[in-house]
Amino acid sequence: MTAQDNLLLSYYGDDLTGSTDVMEALASNGVETVLFMDAPDETLLKRFGHCRAIGLAGTSRSETPDWMEENLTPAFRWLKSLSAAICHYKVCSTFDSSPKVGNIGKAVEIGKALFHQPYVPVLVGAPQLKRYTAFGHLFAAYQGEVYRIDRHPVMSRHPVTPMAEADLRLHMKDQTALKTELADLSMLAAADADQRIDALCEIADGMVLFDVDSPESQSHAGRQLWRLKREGGWFVAGSSGVEYALLMAWNSAGLAKGRATFPLPGKADRIAVVSGSVSPTTERQIRHATQNGFAGINLDPLELLGENGSAALERAINNGLDGLKRGESVILNTALGPSADRGGDIDRIPGSRHRLGRLLGTILRRLVEEQHLTRAVIAGGDTSSHALKELHVQALTTLLPLPQTPGSPLCTAHGTHAPTNGLQIALKGGQVGSDGYFSQIRDGLQG
Repeated sequence: MTAQDNLLLSYYGDDLTGSTDVMEALASNGVETVLFMDAPDETLLKRFGHCRAIGLAGTSRSETPDWMEENLTPAFRWLKSLSAAICHYKVCSTFDSSPKVGNIGKAVEIGKALFHQPYVPVLVGAPQLKRYTAFGHLFAAYQGEVYRIDRHPVMSRHPVTPMAEADLRLHMKDQTALKTELADLSMLAAADADQRIDALCEIADGMVLFDVDSPESQSHAGRQLWRLKREGGWFVAGSSGVEYALLMAWNSAGLAKGRATFPLPGKADRIAVVSGSVSPTTERQIRHATQNGFAGINLDPLELLGENGSAALERAINNGLDGLKRGESVILNTALGPSADRGGDIDRIPGSRHRLGRLLGTILRRLVEEQHLTRAVIAGGDTSSHALKELHVQALTTLLPLPQTPGSPLCTAHGTHAPTNGLQIALKGGQVGSDGYFSQIRDGLQG
């Protein structure tokens, strides 16, 4: 059997943390999954021939439509060649995007054309992540309260793609000429749901958005996604709510094994963390970590990006090494919360955000190599996508899901670079995780 046989799902993640979010959801529920950093050669693909889901980690969340046209087209074509039942373009559950950056509509257009579909199903709600869609509007939790996304304390003020519209149909109008139909909560729950949704899909020629606000509506939506699929692969878009919904359908059909068990990996003596996140969630996590045995090292992103960047880079590495040699875990960050955000200045330097992510990856690789670390963390969705490439990692698998904070599992890295092959690494989005997240990863605990 080759890796392409009997695949339930292939997917492209628009950033790295989102990609591991999908991998965690699937692996936790008995669907063995591998996430590749780039399209693998046949030899690497065959190493994971037992997997029933294959992912490809990308960076499109922080890219332009022109970049998408050039890069998503071959990526989607490779995923299509795997002949999985479903091919998923995975986006963040906060759906933050804009016409110029991370344009979801553009990605849907590319996938729709490549898969020759009359419409593309879209599903965003994921109650497991406290994300909900009701009658086309997106809601997300923050600090125990649920907000409409355009009133969310963080996402309404996102430094790159602020969410100013909660109605996802209107949000998408700015990104594509494709029309969005809605399979709303009442339609999904109706006794004649199949007939009503068939009639809706019959007239759809762009996208069909499926509401999800609860386990019940998630089950309804998952059944519809699986029922509506076509031979030769079925392209869908949305958050990891797609996987959570499909898992319900697969469990009913006996296609998934149910909850999987994972042994605890134990406590690491020291770990290294690099963070490019400006999120208040990550700020709290950094402050908690420095109060619980981590050495905090603040980095000036403009120094790293400036004329004397090489010296700043070596200084950062040496500061990290000093902490590790003292027996401490270290956490190096370019911003301690929104008040320290230098995004405006950073954006004046062309290509600076991607380069900053790569620099953080270089710092982390050097710390791992020189101190023989076995565990590490990268914080920040966009940061993770660019930083991990500097660690020469080719693939990831799930080592330890974190059910209390889904979307940020501890992974095992695979590749030909000896110091990072087998590295245990967690990739954390800015909004993800409890305050004690970094300590939790150091200690190898699920919750």
